[in-house]
Amino acid sequence: MAAISNKVKDRLVAGIKKYQPILAAAKTRDVNESDTVTIIKDLLADVFGYEKYSEITSEFAIRGTVVDLAIGLDGAFQMLIEVKAIGLELKDAHTKQAVDYAANQGLEWVALTNGDNWHVYKVTFGQPIGQELVFEFDFLGLNAKSTDDIETLYLLTKEGFGKSVLGEYHAQRQALSRYFIGAMLLTEPVLDVIRRELRRISPDVKIDIHQISKVLAQEVVKREVLEGDKADEARRRIIKVTNRAIRKAKDTAASEDVPVAEVPVPTPPAPTPPAQA
Repeated sequence: MAAISNKVKDRLVAGIKKYQPILAAAKTRDVNESDTVTIIKDLLADVFGYEKYSEITSEFAIRGTVVDLAIGLDGAFQMLIEVKAIGLELKDAHTKQAVDYAANQGLEWVALTNGDNWHVYKVTFGQPIGQELVFEFDFLGLNAKSTDDIETLYLLTKEGFGKSVLGEYHAQRQALSRYFIGAMLLTEPVLDVIRRELRRISPDVKIDIHQISKVLAQEVVKREVLEGDKADEARRRIIKVTNRAIRKAKDTAASEDVPVAEVPVPTPPAPTPPAQA
């Protein structure tokens, strides 16, 4: 994550200290959604650094309905924020509502909050439209002295959006997800490394990558990591990146008049599916 300036850090620390009692009092009074929106709008300005009258839009109209708040920077909307009353528990139906709003506007970031609980999603524009929970936090549980909590808040700041830290954070989470690592384990480059190390340990034993792939898929990696939509998406992403590398290598070879065979080209991953139960 990009370094947080002392000015921004001080603002976030002061914001936690200022708004925790405000939110706690509102929760005790069980204020309604409209009053919660008012608090969130002030919080977005005082804590996250947005200009209250030019970068925060209330009741943003989308196809015959309205979203509570929208964040706009440099003439373009960055995130929609759907607000519920502070005493209301956030539910899946609320998430779907917020994501549908963002998808209709073509925005990839959406937040659902009741003031205390914050859920931040990345919209996936597939068939059907989906969403991925990127991170969540409880504002009342934040510790102003915690570096992790300050970094979490920074993801939603004006400065953070300016440096694309939310997108970088999401990309890092994807790269370190069990689905991505599970799919990566079954790619030929990784299997080749494992085979080479096994041969070094047992030089008289013949082992091929298909045998290694089968053991990994059926006995080492959990089946849930290799199956399902998230596993499929991880494999598609790896294949996409690998194919891009192949095209780049071929273009480089052509421009330098080097035979393609001499260019180190990674092999697209071909994961072996686990045995059916």
